[in-house]
Amino acid sequence: MSARPPRILVIAGSDSSGGAGIQADIKTITMLGGYAMTAITAVTAQNTRGVTGVELLSPDMVAAQMDACMTDIGVDAVKIGMLGSADIAEVVADRLEDLPCPIVFDPVMVATSGSALADEATIGVFDWLMELATVTTPNLPELERLSGMRVVTEIDQAHAADKLLTRTQGRALLAKGGHWPGGEIRHSSGERESTDDLVFDFLYERTRDGFWSERSWSAGRIHTRHTHGTGCTLGSAIATLLAQGRALPEAIAEARLFVRRALEAAPGFGSGNGPMGHQAVR
Repeated sequence: MSARPPRILVIAGSDSSGGAGIQADIKTITMLGGYAMTAITAVTAQNTRGVTGVELLSPDMVAAQMDACMTDIGVDAVKIGMLGSADIAEVVADRLEDLPCPIVFDPVMVATSGSALADEATIGVFDWLMELATVTTPNLPELERLSGMRVVTEIDQAHAADKLLTRTQGRALLAKGGHWPGGEIRHSSGERESTDDLVFDFLYERTRDGFWSERSWSAGRIHTRHTHGTGCTLGSAIATLLAQGRALPEAIAEARLFVRRALEAAPGFGSGNGPMGHQAVR
């Protein structure tokens, strides 16, 4: 009898076009050998050009989905994506308060197309979720919004991460670099590198003595418009790999590689920000 796959519970919205949200999460978890379960927070009408409609589920229904999965199937890791409302965010945080497994929180605020997916009240609950999360994975605009700081250099980014980890008592923050504007990134060492050709991701991790450590990864930028669902995919990949027993830095490194392969395998669908090719990753 083969070993059972790790059980990943995804709490997020549905993307009708299949490129992001719950659909991207299920594809990612399945391709990486996990068993995907879902608590859907919202149903969206969207495609590669934008979001044209959103209908939220009730907080009670979101909680019921979570309870149904956790009390019967069990959970080895959780990935949180789009929440949709402050009430949903609160019920999710309450249900996860004492769950003894890795939690990956992708603080979704804006879709790849630019459509807003979280209001101020919902963002106000994010501190609670960051406190519970094993790692939070904001992109550059999300990091600026959560920290209230303008991030222009890597030093700014480190200060913003420190501010968030201190305020929320969070354990780790992965600052994703795909949204850095063209130009250069200035490291704390004084070294400057081009962000036109490279993408940098930084992990800020709180240590046992209360300070945080910093690790970074870089790779050649893949110039493509088919980036719909990159954040969802990365978060679900990290969650699945953590559930398989990887340490956080190792899980991030492998998840980044999975995203890159999916970007390279994009099928070319849609006239806007197209989906990636999860099914082609081996």
